[in-house]
Amino acid sequence: MTLKTLPLHALHLELGAKMAPFAGYEMPLHYPTGIIREHLHCRSQAGFFDISHMGQFEVEGTEAAGVLENLTPSDITGLRPGFQKYTVLTLDNGGVLDDIIVSRTGTGLFIVVNAARRDQDFAHLSRSLPALKNLQDRALFALQGPKAEAVIRKFSPAVAELKFMQFAEAELDGIACSISRSGYTGEDGFEISVNISEAERLARVLLAEPLVAPVGLGARDTLRLEAGLCLYGHELNEMITPVEAGLAWIIKKGHDRFPGAEKILAQRQHGPAFVRAGLIAEGKVPIREGATLLNDRGQSVGRVTSGSFAPSLAKPVALARLETAYAAAGTTLFAEVRDRRIMLSVVPLPFIPHRYRR
Repeated sequence: MTLKTLPLHALHLELGAKMAPFAGYEMPLHYPTGIIREHLHCRSQAGFFDISHMGQFEVEGTEAAGVLENLTPSDITGLRPGFQKYTVLTLDNGGVLDDIIVSRTGTGLFIVVNAARRDQDFAHLSRSLPALKNLQDRALFALQGPKAEAVIRKFSPAVAELKFMQFAEAELDGIACSISRSGYTGEDGFEISVNISEAERLARVLLAEPLVAPVGLGARDTLRLEAGLCLYGHELNEMITPVEAGLAWIIKKGHDRFPGAEKILAQRQHGPAFVRAGLIAEGKVPIREGATLLNDRGQSVGRVTSGSFAPSLAKPVALARLETAYAAAGTTLFAEVRDRRIMLSVVPLPFIPHRYRR
């Protein structure tokens, strides 16, 4: 398969990135400093992420919010202009087509979707929203970390005053952008949508800041894992419901007109058979996706959906799909790893505290 390239492809190579395939794109996996240093830089200063592979959609009209609300479990009609919301597109079986971010603009909606689901999402949404536009002329960056606000403030004091999940149109160094105070690392930060024609200039401006370093896919994954956040294809898919994934909080009270509502609402009321849970392993061996989880009698009670070494904790962590009876904090489980059994403990999520600016 021929891989697509990002608008900043040449810049990534200039920065020494090791490239790897992801969601049909050639993406920077890491830069010369390596995944662990990139991860820790984001936790302590500010990391720059090129996430231009993700889909960006737009639809105009005041009626769009009501239409989208009937495709998700969430309150979209109550979303005020200048605010955004994390939600999912559900299917008739209660599973998830994708998890998305929806922003309410002054004239409609702006929607960010996962790269690997972009075509399916666009087809699904455009059946109900025929005016939906696929914004293929936009790049998308994330600036994440405790120093991200200080960097943004140099270019736009107004954007630096946004709160978590707020959204605004603004200029950075004279470049028109759509900016939200959001991200998927657990850190405070911003996501920046910009026209492709200005993408490299803006990237170079941000990367020239002493507090900012580029961060690739490897650290992006360990950061979101430490933050206990779902990744589509791992903690979410077309067979896993939002309740099973620990996302019951996104469901609007009294809303029952979305696909799969009967199953999803029944699970919220009575509890699902499986839930998402966090695990910390004994020792230093990472527990990888797909590992079978056993109780103390050697019976299978779940599987690992994401797992890695957590640089901030200096120990292996994992997210798992567990039978509800075994998901209480403090429960001891075992993972089968290369003919060995590794002891794990169920722990509350997230693994590290979120540091969003509320």
